[in-house]
Amino acid sequence: MEKHKYQEIISTISDEEAFEMIDKVSRFIASRQLAPAGILLIESLHPLHSIGSQAMYFVLPFAEILFDSQKYQRFALLIREEKYIKQLVQRIDELDEELNRERRAAAKLRRARHRTQFKNMINKIFGNKHKS
Repeated sequence: MEKHKYQEIISTISDEEAFEMIDKVSRFIASRQLAPAGILLIESLHPLHSIGSQAMYFVLPFAEILFDSQKYQRFALLIREEKYIKQLVQRIDELDEELNRERRAAAKLRRARHRTQFKNMINKIFGNKHKS
């Protein structure tokens, strides 16, 4: 019978690892069109970021069942640092704008078409009596 090996506790995160994780999390959020909700959640919990990081370490033994322990710990270290949280919010916003630019342009075009159709319908109903 083999004993369970516990993962080593990570106490530091390099800037490269942090930027890589920020990019992955940002892409996950922005690609699912959850950027406004994600940014709102991150910003609202901003004052509690260090407490949240410690809480993540508190539940680490249970989280190891569901998540990769190393990635989980790196994320806990990431949210501990205020500079990384600001970069995460900024990157989510950038990716949301980049990924959804075309969708927003198409929606704007649809709204313009609907507005024109509505005006045409009103003009047909009431005629052009009020135009000089």
